[in-house]
Amino acid sequence: MERGDHTASMKCLVHDAVLLVSFGGPDKPEDILPFLDNVIRDRHVPRERVLEVAEQYQRLGGKSPINDQNRDLISSLENELRSHGYHLPVYWGNRNWHPLLPDTLQKMADDGVKRALAFVTSAYSSYSGCRQYLENIEQARAVVGVRAPKVDKLRAFFNAPGFVEANREQLRKALTQLSTEKRSRAPVLYTAHSVPSWMAESSDYEKQLLETARLVHEAAEGNPWKLVYQSRSGPSSVPWLGPDISEALKDLAHSGAHTVILAPIGFISDHMEVQYDLDIRAKEVARELGVILIRASTAGTHPAFVAGIRELIEERLVPIAERKVIGKIPPQPDNCPKSCCPPPKHVPLS
Repeated sequence: MERGDHTASMKCLVHDAVLLVSFGGPDKPEDILPFLDNVIRDRHVPRERVLEVAEQYQRLGGKSPINDQNRDLISSLENELRSHGYHLPVYWGNRNWHPLLPDTLQKMADDGVKRALAFVTSAYSSYSGCRQYLENIEQARAVVGVRAPKVDKLRAFFNAPGFVEANREQLRKALTQLSTEKRSRAPVLYTAHSVPSWMAESSDYEKQLLETARLVHEAAEGNPWKLVYQSRSGPSSVPWLGPDISEALKDLAHSGAHTVILAPIGFISDHMEVQYDLDIRAKEVARELGVILIRASTAGTHPAFVAGIRELIEERLVPIAERKVIGKIPPQPDNCPKSCCPPPKHVPLS
């Protein structure tokens, strides 16, 4: 559809707003423990573990980077939508900290929003990254009551062209930091949040991550690569997806690697888990091993990624719009089957 046709088509659209849904994070040091209490509500998490995570936020100044990153993404998305003729308000609601989903849905109801499209800041299918957000949205709607807008989640976008291309470009930039001689020899570790193994077995999380890594790696120059995991939590008796990034770094160092590229494709922005687990913890491990780490940025507000979000929205607004993907896996369904990603026994403390 040409841009000039958008205005006419808007009269037939069902959706009248966009809702960005995210994890949330503290804005200042005194928010940290209340925020973490929200994260672990209805779960039995040892207090020492909570304080350990609180210290991680303190090392980043007591403020999560995710909030400013979401604000930047919303601003970029609003501009992208307007430039293509879509004058939809973009709201923001979080799972665990302000602006909280119930408050945002109340604001949307007060503004007269009837039905919104939700962009969730997770590209992959899993309980924590998909179904739990659907549950959060419905819980928030129940709080608001009969005036609450209906909310439809956009599909998983791990193989959407914009997301893949943004990560490819970030990988290319990381590789250019190496000399031509060393560039193709540096191994690339693609990182993602680990989940309990049995949780992974009930979703396509690992399969999708491997596909994204394969697609992004087409931008490399023959470098060896591997998918690894970070940010695990919970009791050590429960098996989680691996290998852990620290173990992978040790293996590479023992095999003679001097420089390693980290590409955090499991995340869409450089938030706390990326900055702490990679820029602090992983670098500490690498320093002890005598390995130089070069980290690629996440998709963030890369123009290709922002355009890709607009395309995800557009395919729900315009019936004839193409459902774009690349690679071997077809587009994910708009509505997940009820059998997909069942509730876990333990949700990661992220």
